Amino acid sequence: MNSKSLALRVVLTLAFSIVVFGTADPPAIAKARARLKTGIVVYTGNPATDTLLNAGRFEEAEKRCLSQLKRKPSDVQSLVGAGWAQAKLFKLDAARANFDRALLLNADNPLAHVGKALVTINRLQSSSNTIIKSKKSLLQEAEQECRTANAIDSRFPEGHWVSGMVFREQGRLDEAIEQFRMANNLDHRYADGYSGLAMTLLDKNDLPGATQAATQAIAINSKNSTAHYVLGEVYRRENRLDDALNELNTALYQNRNSGPVHLSIGKTLASQGNSVGAVKEFQESIRIKAENPEAYLGVAEIREGRGDLELSIAELRSAIEMLPDNAALRIRVADQSLRVEKFDDAIKEYKTALGLMDNDCAEAAKGLSRAYYLKANKEATGAFFVSNEFESAKRMIDRALELYPNDMELRLAQLKIRALSGETIDLKAIGHPKNDGERIAYAEACLAQNQFDEADNQLKAVIDNANDAKQVFAVADLCLMLKNLPVAELAYKKGSSYPGGSERANRGLGLLAKQRELARQDLTLADDLASKSLYKSSIDKYKAAIYKNPKVAEAHLRYARALQKDEPETSSNFREAATQYRAYLALEPDLPVKQINHINEKIAQCQRKANKLEGRSSTGRHHHDDDDDDDDDDDDDD
Repeated sequence: MNSKSLALRVVLTLAFSIVVFGTADPPAIAKARARLKTGIVVYTGNPATDTLLNAGRFEEAEKRCLSQLKRKPSDVQSLVGAGWAQAKLFKLDAARANFDRALLLNADNPLAHVGKALVTINRLQSSSNTIIKSKKSLLQEAEQECRTANAIDSRFPEGHWVSGMVFREQGRLDEAIEQFRMANNLDHRYADGYSGLAMTLLDKNDLPGATQAATQAIAINSKNSTAHYVLGEVYRRENRLDDALNELNTALYQNRNSGPVHLSIGKTLASQGNSVGAVKEFQESIRIKAENPEAYLGVAEIREGRGDLELSIAELRSAIEMLPDNAALRIRVADQSLRVEKFDDAIKEYKTALGLMDNDCAEAAKGLSRAYYLKANKEATGAFFVSNEFESAKRMIDRALELYPNDMELRLAQLKIRALSGETIDLKAIGHPKNDGERIAYAEACLAQNQFDEADNQLKAVIDNANDAKQVFAVADLCLMLKNLPVAELAYKKGSSYPGGSERANRGLGLLAKQRELARQDLTLADDLASKSLYKSSIDKYKAAIYKNPKVAEAHLRYARALQKDEPETSSNFREAATQYRAYLALEPDLPVKQINHINEKIAQCQRKANKLEGRSSTGRHHHDDDDDDDDDDDDDD
């Protein structure tokens, strides 16, 4: 039988089905598809239109259907065909109008209902704030159209394919997978069904499953750009970067206006070290889909890696303008704000993120405790810690711990906040950390109590466990932010041993050296001011020196002396002096026993003095007790 007679027989079969049933009988559709071997995108009832749609020749399909509609405006097949072509061409208003006209003529046309749902799905690609804010209701409307179509006739694969697309957009991945598989069971040559399945399996990080489905889609239709994108993204995640670029470039050739493809290419180029090319691709992805947070995060990460933290924060704030309710973006801004010592900005963003999160709030709560710890080290006054803001932070962290009672990092964050507010805590009661996240949190809690050696041990263990440059530099940056300069130096030096890590390490070591020099300058100035009995000014400078480099033992000792000599005497100064003497002892564990005993006596004296000042009548006169006037032997401490 020649091809012309085969085609004629197929057409006659379909025509007979339409005459008898009022629409094409699904078994006849399946047979027609099998004989023509087209893997038709959509069956309108007109083989010529279907062939054009299947070949991706949407302009021709639209032109053909519109020409037929001029002759016969009530031709439902042509209305549906034109609608599908226009939906694929993103002429969404025209497509919607044609589907509505088709339904006025035949309210039970399943493909017109499915087509309206497809228009809604495609409309979600818009960056219009109106569309973004209406996403939930639009998806509900699309879901209802699909349910209507499948209730009329569930044997059309297009109905299940679009249903799968709707469920995927709603995050209902298992239901989406079920719908895509139903579509493919109805038509084994339905390429869009396989590519939709591949995308959803990729969302679940099922890389073998995504690869298999994408490969099947390409075998049916080599021009399926979605399937090529999935393969490229799978290869990127498997670190097969050259293979990834080959597939992604194929996808881009077939669909130049794909935000996800540009995003994936950007990530791939970034992994190859081509930051200029990566930024270009991320920005193109943003141009196409402005509300895509991953593209902004990609640019921000590159800026961050270059040390351009202010530019990185600006990039993330641009994303927040589009996505104000995205907690992950706000946490990222807060994290980077900590590194540039904008603690109030960080606290504000962490709190906003906590307000946006119903359950998954642990990360923001941990970040908030870190922000308060760093702010506490820099603040020149303890007034902040009795403020309503601080009490609010304690409640937020307590609430997060109620949701995650077994999260050791959160428990440590809670203890750290309580330690900062003057409460006595016992780290031993919490147990030993079991992973790197817990080790970092434990180290921060130790630092809050001036337990420097234990903090160093925990952070060094994290550095030892880091097995690539990115992890090592992340720990190094954290240690620099926490002002643990010796451990930060170890991490940067380890990072320099990785390929391409030298420049990044040198930049970090440069920042570290600058921090030490600034601390030295503050300490020198503080000593000069103290020698002139300008104790209030010296206190500020000692505080600044210790904040910049807390492991200089002499800074703690001299700070304690200045606090004791400051006038008027206050209980808070004497309690802080006791804390600084303890920090000195922690940093100088090998002092002679006599000197250790002498410092311990000073601690006891400071505590007695603080208690006495707190109990003194507000109208009483300040005076020095004999047991507190031991400044003459301060030189013995050196």
